[in-house]
Amino acid sequence: MSGPGSGVLPYGRQSIDEDDIEAVVRVLRSDWLTTGPAVRSFEEAFAAAVGARYAVSCSSGTAGLHLAALALGLGPETSVAVPTNTFVATANAARYVGAQVRFTDIDPQAGLMRPGDLERALDRPGLPATAVSPVHFAGQTVDMEAVAEIAERRGLAVIEDACHALGSVYHTQAGEAVPVGSCRHSVMTVFSMHPVKTITMGEGGVVTTNDPALHRKLLQFRSHGIVRQDEGFIAADLALDDAGNANPWYYELSQLGFNYRASDINCALGESQLRKLDRFVARRLALAERYDGLLAPLGPVVRPLRKAAGCRPGLHLYVVLIDFAAIGMSRAELMGRLREQGIGTQVHYIPVHRQPLYRDCGLHLPGSERYYRQCLTLPLHVGMSDEEVDAVVAALRVAAGGS
Repeated sequence: MSGPGSGVLPYGRQSIDEDDIEAVVRVLRSDWLTTGPAVRSFEEAFAAAVGARYAVSCSSGTAGLHLAALALGLGPETSVAVPTNTFVATANAARYVGAQVRFTDIDPQAGLMRPGDLERALDRPGLPATAVSPVHFAGQTVDMEAVAEIAERRGLAVIEDACHALGSVYHTQAGEAVPVGSCRHSVMTVFSMHPVKTITMGEGGVVTTNDPALHRKLLQFRSHGIVRQDEGFIAADLALDDAGNANPWYYELSQLGFNYRASDINCALGESQLRKLDRFVARRLALAERYDGLLAPLGPVVRPLRKAAGCRPGLHLYVVLIDFAAIGMSRAELMGRLREQGIGTQVHYIPVHRQPLYRDCGLHLPGSERYYRQCLTLPLHVGMSDEEVDAVVAALRVAAGGS
């Protein structure tokens, strides 16, 4: 069991095949390394895969969250509701545009924001909330129908943080299967293509939407805020020739944007990986099912996350909840013992409202505190064998004092 050069099985890693390498090499031998045809091809394929009208590639999931906040015009004197069990980028994206963060609690058994958690966060005093970013933690989905109902009632835009959830599908009360990314209950959905995610671009992200106006804004903010096509140029004296036609060299900057583009190299890898998405998701689910069965005898001391109702997850993480007092050791001690056996683990996540940047909010969110005290992420990636799952559970059993 080993990660790249470490001798340790990592909690997550990429799976790269010869077809991925060949896709990248084709770009390297082409005329375009960036802003070329591989970007457009990947975006079209991605939109089709998740059932969205538009997909906009970018340099990371964090960049995608920032772009979504910019496209919605979020800013000072407003706030965004964010579950505290997430990577810091979900909250930081609101702060990037000057908005404040309303942290919500979570279900301590599933790690997910519940509708009641959102309602309670929105009822707290503070700047008016204009958006909510539900996080599909570990690949399991938030109750999006309920979130959409709350958002409509309270006048909020919904930005799904699906950085863990490419390939996830949830079912509505009426039985409709909804792919995450189709934006059925949101205005935008953001994905990450980091190497530990279900598929990778090396580094990269994608934002999907069905709104043409938001699509235009995402493209504009992705590339410095520049527009190159005449959709009402402001500086007509510079933009237009004597006949009123746009000058072919002209571009215009009316809003401050960023260089968040993804290259053709990244997108070629992403599209090659995307073709394997169904296989990757199926393998991750099979590995998780094996974990579930092997861990069952260790319950309730060690148990998997509660399964989200109506969800077929494209699992990014396999998280267990452990009663560390019952096994007589700290989480750090257990992680150390597992590492001695060649098994890497991780903690997802330190509650964001406990980070020094956000600690002055003074919140007590008991569900997140309970979850954080128990959680540990075990290895899960498509390159793992069944025997490696068996070895992880056996080492966990021994390290936790079992036979």
